[in-house]
Amino acid sequence: MVELKELQKSVYQNKVDKGFNTTDICMEFCLTHGELTEAFDAWRKKRDDVGEELADVAIYLLGLSEILNIDLESEILRKMEINKNRVYVEKNGVKIKAETQGK
Repeated sequence: MVELKELQKSVYQNKVDKGFNTTDICMEFCLTHGELTEAFDAWRKKRDDVGEELADVAIYLLGLSEILNIDLESEILRKMEINKNRVYVEKNGVKIKAETQGK
């Protein structure tokens, strides 16, 4: 099994090797958004390449994380723990975070 941090480094190295952007953070966010839009479009049109498009989204997230020096695996695990312990209430048919005391 490959670790996410290794994938980050590999994705980044591929960007460097191929001469892709590694410095324009705004562009990377926009390109990541574009890949997510492509994945949605594939799903909406019931195409069989949804998985490939989602892989593109993950690749862009991994690359952006490496550029920003963020350990995405640690961040995901930390956020999953926060979400697991978060309390939600339903309001008008929509789940929202419950207000916590002192906030």
